[in-house]
Amino acid sequence: MVHHLSTLILVLLFVSAVPSQTWAQQDTVAAPKYGWVHSLVGTLTATQVAFTDWTQGGDNALAWGLAGDGKSTNEQEKTSWANSYKVGFGQTRLGDQGIRKTDDRIDLESMLTYKIAEKINPYAAATLKTQFAKGYKYDSNGASTMVSQFFDPAYLTQSVGAVYQPMPELKTRFGVGLREIVTSDFPGYADDPETKDKVEKIRVAGGLESVTEFAWKLDENIGFSSKLEMFSTFKNLDEVIVRSDNTLAAKISKYVTVLLNVQLLNEKAISPRTQVKETLALGLSYSFL
Repeated sequence: MVHHLSTLILVLLFVSAVPSQTWAQQDTVAAPKYGWVHSLVGTLTATQVAFTDWTQGGDNALAWGLAGDGKSTNEQEKTSWANSYKVGFGQTRLGDQGIRKTDDRIDLESMLTYKIAEKINPYAAATLKTQFAKGYKYDSNGASTMVSQFFDPAYLTQSVGAVYQPMPELKTRFGVGLREIVTSDFPGYADDPETKDKVEKIRVAGGLESVTEFAWKLDENIGFSSKLEMFSTFKNLDEVIVRSDNTLAAKISKYVTVLLNVQLLNEKAISPRTQVKETLALGLSYSFL
């Protein structure tokens, strides 16, 4: 990790504007709008630090990251089909350590809601979480061991239940579902330790799912979004798999934006400790449309 306050971060933020709404005359109810609505936010970050005859020490560093956050929603009179897709990939090179991966993410979700009431409705959802490239673990001497690769592991869920939305900014759902962990060369993510006579490359488990999404505009130029996912298998209801994704975005001037993202993962089968990932981006922003 680079710890230099003088690091130059270039961030190009591409935001597709939310479509404008057509309202009826004052004191009348706006007519509902049906059809597809798409949005996409892309970020590109670049960090570079170079030293020449610098007596105070330090390592040359070069890092870059590319991320995308999009949504596609099809609203109809009786149904709502919401799709979200988050992807990210980044690398860094610090001194003579070579190139190392700093970000690698594929996160897809699709949810179909059938409208029968104002706030509580049935839903069916499916998700996929995996990565693009090989992942390595490094020891204290810098030696690397490959621990993951594309679709290895891959986490898939399918669930049905009820979704509750008391306000536009808050939506939570609860249901039953299936969760699959798919591996190939790294079965440790899916292997059941209780079956010592064989190694499983695929694990399927039924359980309870809860997903809560929150998006709030704190100020004219500040927004906060959070997503909390929990899954507990019927076999071990007391063990809850928790994923949390939180983003704070602040536009401090017309072209300068600060983005802070914190992800938490607690899954005892992978690690006994809670995994934390924090990303801070400061730089230039530009809005199209």
